[in-house]
Amino acid sequence: MRNYFGAAYRFTTTIAPYADVTRADAGQLRFMLRGSGEYAFHNGNQAATPAVCLLGPTMGATSFRLGEPADVWGISLLPLGWVALESGDVSELTDNLADMAATRSADYREFLEHLQALRHDNQAVAADIWQFLQAHLRPVSPSMLGLVSAVDAWLARDGSPNVADLVAATGLSNRQVARLTNRLYGGPPKLLARKYRALRCAVRIAVDQTPWQELCDASTFYDQSHFIREIKHFVGLTPHQLMTDPTEVARLTLQRRDMGLAMAEINRIS
Repeated sequence: MRNYFGAAYRFTTTIAPYADVTRADAGQLRFMLRGSGEYAFHNGNQAATPAVCLLGPTMGATSFRLGEPADVWGISLLPLGWVALESGDVSELTDNLADMAATRSADYREFLEHLQALRHDNQAVAADIWQFLQAHLRPVSPSMLGLVSAVDAWLARDGSPNVADLVAATGLSNRQVARLTNRLYGGPPKLLARKYRALRCAVRIAVDQTPWQELCDASTFYDQSHFIREIKHFVGLTPHQLMTDPTEVARLTLQRRDMGLAMAEINRIS
């Protein structure tokens, strides 16, 4: 299922209230086994966290607050995973969320209750999550597989990839490419390229401890001010903060990565 999903992860905290910021991300499916909270998206959207949360891809850093001790299991959804779970047009949930227990069959609510009963057994929860997801996948067409592969390869390029190259690789028009990336990734090509360029740089700063001044390549960013604004927008912290004092969530999410390979690997830090 590696073409459909990235990481499965568990987040727990006994601190209440707890607030932090998460980087721009891929879509997520999250099961709130304990606790409650809310999200504040960079575009101004705010929403309480449902117990079974389908979180769309985010195009900027997202703040969250937990009002009580929490225990959350999540799975990052790659574009093909979003399609295979029949979650619709991803752009409809970009920087927003949906309540899966309310909008889908009773399966999701019943599965949440099942996980709550198992929550102290990490291995059992993880195994059952993968089994549940596999049972709910629907076939994806070969043409969709080919399209996502082309977009993934384009986004994995260093620097600022040229949209004309993606158009040439897919054989589609500019308008068709923009429509499909919105539907599958939640945004147009240029915005997606900015997002993953910033995330790759953030990983090099926070994980590899590369001095951020070395990453301000004139061919990629206009100047240091532009670089700082891009990192702050997509990660929620300045380059200096990432280097010297990253928040706990920033550190954990940026460590879960391999951003130099294909897009499916990029999203595995999600």
